Amino acid sequence: MLFSFTACDEAAELANDIAEAASEIDNIANEAESLAEKADGLFGTEDTTEAPEPTETIVEELPETITEETPTVEFSGELNAIDEDGVYTSKEDVALYIYTYGYLPGNFMTKSEARDLGWEGGSLEPYAPGMCIGGDRFGNYEGLLPEEYSYYECDIDTLGASSRGAKRLVFTYDGLIYYTDDHYESFELLYGEP
Repeated sequence: MLFSFTACDEAAELANDIAEAASEIDNIANEAESLAEKADGLFGTEDTTEAPEPTETIVEELPETITEETPTVEFSGELNAIDEDGVYTSKEDVALYIYTYGYLPGNFMTKSEARDLGWEGGSLEPYAPGMCIGGDRFGNYEGLLPEEYSYYECDIDTLGASSRGAKRLVFTYDGLIYYTDDHYESFELLYGEP
């Protein structure tokens, strides 16, 4: 008989624990509802739509360990952030700079400015170390770009290079930015809509 009383005591204790947990859950739900009402008062509208009942549960197994192959992404806090005072020469950086600020980075000079330093073509490095050619008008004589815009061009990937190469950005001050890696034979639109 002692055994059955012990089992009854354990069952009663378990039932009491369940009742206390249910009461605690109810208190938490009431507190959450109260906080939601306060938040609605602070932020305006109250969402009265009910969430749909789940129809199935999807369980995705996660890997047991994270390997070195798992990529990590650092976020600077600003989308498309690029330093206005930086030195840029890559397609992505120069295009983002023009898109963000509306003009070329400070490490670009026009052909006329380069000629004033003695440059006659080819690499700019002997005449203006750290500088690139950019800012001159692009004629669009090939007619591959929309005709109604005034275009400008700049060299890409030439910082410290021995030649100007074939890579260029061709852009407008209206936000269109194109890239060519074959010296104007074809263009890729990077920013804007013609």
